[in-house]
Order: sequence, then C-alpha cells, then structure tokens
Amino acid sequence: MDPSLDGRLRLEADRWLTVRTHDGTLPISWSELEEFEFDGAPFKLKDRQRGIRKPRELTAALSITTAYPAPNRPRRYADELGPDGLIRYKWRDDGQESDNQALREAIRLEVPLIWFFGIAPGVYKPIYPVFVVAEEPELHQFVIAPDSVRGIVVPGQPIDEHLRRYALRQTRQRLHQPVFRASVLHAYETRCAVCALRHPELLDAAHIVADREEGGIAAVRNGLALCKIHHTAYDVSVLGIRPDLVVEIRSDILAEIDGPMLEHGLKRRHGEPLMAVPRSRTDRPAVELLEQRYAAFRSAG
Repeated sequence: MDPSLDGRLRLEADRWLTVRTHDGTLPISWSELEEFEFDGAPFKLKDRQRGIRKPRELTAALSITTAYPAPNRPRRYADELGPDGLIRYKWRDDGQESDNQALREAIRLEVPLIWFFGIAPGVYKPIYPVFVVAEEPELHQFVIAPDSVRGIVVPGQPIDEHLRRYALRQTRQRLHQPVFRASVLHAYETRCAVCALRHPELLDAAHIVADREEGGIAAVRNGLALCKIHHTAYDVSVLGIRPDLVVEIRSDILAEIDGPMLEHGLKRRHGEPLMAVPRSRTDRPAVELLEQRYAAFRSAG
C-alpha cells in the first residue's frame, strides 16, 4: 500500500461526501455514491452487498455499512452501544474473514473510516470520520469511536462516570442524532409536517416523546419533521398534534393578537391536518406516542 494514496483517497472521499450531502445535512443514495471518482476514474466507497469495503489498493478498510432492514425485521447485525458509550460493530460471520481482517488493519494503522448507515432502501447517512479502536473477539465485535473520543476512552479499562457520559453524549451527537434526523427528514420527503416547508437547513427532526423519557426511542415513528419555529412551538406546548394527525394551537395563543407569523404560521394551522406525513405506514407517527405527547400538551394548556 502507498501511504500517500491511502491518505489522499480518504481525504478526497470525505471532501466529496461533505459537498454531496450539503455538509452532512442530507443523506445520499446508492446511485449518487457511484458518481465518486478518484484520480479520474470511478471508485466505489462502499460495496453493494458486503458491509465492509476494503479496496484492493488499500491495506485497511475504507468504509463500513449498517444495512437498512426490511419492514418489521431487525437489522442483520445488531450494532449497539457498549457500557463505555462507544459503538459495537459486529464481525462478519458469513465466512468473509478477510473483511474482519481489514478492520483489524484499520486499528493497527489508525486510519479514519466512513460509516454508511442505512435509513431507507438504497439510501444512507454517512458518518465520518469514525475509527475502529479495539476488537472484542469473545463477543465477535469491534469497537467504533467518533474522532472526538478516540484515545480518551479505552475499551476494556475502568472508566470514570463523567467520562462515560461524555463518550455517550459524543456518540449520540455524532451518530444517533444525525441518523435520526436523516431518517425522519427522508421519511417526510424533507418537508415540515405542519407547514410543508422544504428547506432542509430550516428543518429539524423532532421527537414526539423526548429521548430522555420512557418510550422516547430514536426511531422514525417517534419523529416528526418540523421547521424550526414549529419545532420550538411543539417543544414548549404552544402547538400540539392530536393522535389523528390534526394540529392544535394552545387556547391562549389563539386569543392573542400579534404579527403575521403568529397569525399565519401558528393560529391558521389550528384544526388543520398535517401537511406532510410519511408514505410508508411503518414510518408514520406511532399513535401511542402521539397520545402520550398530546396528553402532556393538553395538561400544559
């Protein structure tokens, strides 16, 4: 392997992804990924079928993938958080030991990888850079860390509670939150559920039930794509959404006289159905979560 080629390839891939995803705000499709070129020739950043991509030009893996599962089926490889706040990525267990070896080389060489996280069939949220920092062979898995905690948290060693919380927060900010946002915005076709605004830079992925509460899962059915004003209004219970997907505005706000934003942006949405909902029924807001949040909205008013 030519070390200069390795470093240049990874850097160019990162820069290209940053441009194509609008600095990480948008997911990317398989067909778009096929447009990447290196040194004037097409170059695959991920494999279509295999979860670990190691080009023949490199010694270590270039990317890893967590595939989007079929409806109502779990992901084949159950990547999950470890007790130290870092992610565990499962071994290939289908005889492709060379792929596992490519991740061991990534540990040895300390090279950055791209993590393609499936949010829909053929659509991915790229997370980069991430590093493979350790292997746990007894559990058939590798330990993945975002750059911000690499070298700070050492898997298998005692960890201070404050450091564990820091690692957990960084993992959520660098992996879970971006994947949740990308999944929700993709499901809502990059439109605000309340007003149908389409500008992604002005949209958030709002939890129906906060992730710190019981039931607050990081799944599309616990999410709503909302513009920033409607997200804030939802968070502070100025705006509520009934289980039948109809918008309500708090009664004291309806009685208030103010400028055009209050009148057109909030009050006129009262009693109106959501303007955007996911096409797939499995992605639509869970009724039980809407009921829980709507009850809190009613009690606040």
